[in-house]
Amino acid sequence: MPLVTALIYRRRHRLLGRLVQEALALYGMEVPAAAEIGPGLVVFHRGFGTVLHPYTTLGAGVTLYNGVTVGRADPWVPQERSAMRRVVVEDGAVLCAGAKVICKEGVLTVGAGTVVGANAVLTRSTGPGEIWAGAPARRVGLRAGWPAAGADAVHRLAPGER
Repeated sequence: MPLVTALIYRRRHRLLGRLVQEALALYGMEVPAAAEIGPGLVVFHRGFGTVLHPYTTLGAGVTLYNGVTVGRADPWVPQERSAMRRVVVEDGAVLCAGAKVICKEGVLTVGAGTVVGANAVLTRSTGPGEIWAGAPARRVGLRAGWPAAGADAVHRLAPGER
């Protein structure tokens, strides 16, 4: 298991938790102890610049690239008055380099197997196996091999289907 991933899983350790948080900070990562991380997390490029909100849940087999931000759309509002409740990234989702997943209100869910492209700004929930790109992010296709994708290949959406 790579060092950064091992540190992420040990950030809640009773005695070493604070030291682990500081070690992650040396890699430019902020992963609060309150964030829930499922098994099989993959972090590429040591996760430099990755920040997760404390109310984040990552499912099993999630992949994070460098510069990913998962947070809320109203950081100027005190947390207790924020309309954001949680961000859930389901199993097998991939958040590419620089992706921003920003929750406006309630629970934002990134569906199982969804890919959020590099530098995309995702502000709404997605379905399983979707591919999202752009700022603001929009669905640009379906991921091959995921139930929502249907056939064997990635399907492109017609302009009217966006």
